[in-house]
Amino acid sequence: MNVHDTLFWFFSIAMLLCGVFVIANRNPVASAMALVLMFLFMAGLFVLLEAFFIAAIQVLVYAGAVMVLFLFVIMLLDIKASERRRFAFLGVFGGIVVAGAFVWEMRIILSQPVIPLQSGNTDLSAGLENVVKPLFQHYMLPFEVTALLLLVAMVGVVLLSKKDLK
Repeated sequence: MNVHDTLFWFFSIAMLLCGVFVIANRNPVASAMALVLMFLFMAGLFVLLEAFFIAAIQVLVYAGAVMVLFLFVIMLLDIKASERRRFAFLGVFGGIVVAGAFVWEMRIILSQPVIPLQSGNTDLSAGLENVVKPLFQHYMLPFEVTALLLLVAMVGVVLLSKKDLK
């Protein structure tokens, strides 16, 4: 087992554990933070596949912008502890149905023989320089505007979620 395989298993198991933590945790903010961590581990898997652009987009878009939106909604809702602790039998039944469908689909997929892909002569160089250089040369202004918007959104969440403004 080489380093690539070890990192693959590390990122995969860490993603699964973070996904379980997202579902099992009752605190919505802790669940959102576990989701951010899961997005970062997924970006690590994309790096192992040498898909650097997708890894960068995964971190920027999902771990950045989408999670700021999730935290904004969570902080504005102000969910009370008594409302979060209700047990929904319909939700448990739906989860069991979805898990059963997943196991059924995996059985169908794994019963098929694996056919290796033919290696073609494609010139797909996905180096980090090919992604970062155009990003910072041609798209620096949109990149900085996006960072500024994320900062303004975070400050807005903090100000709107405060109870007493003095």
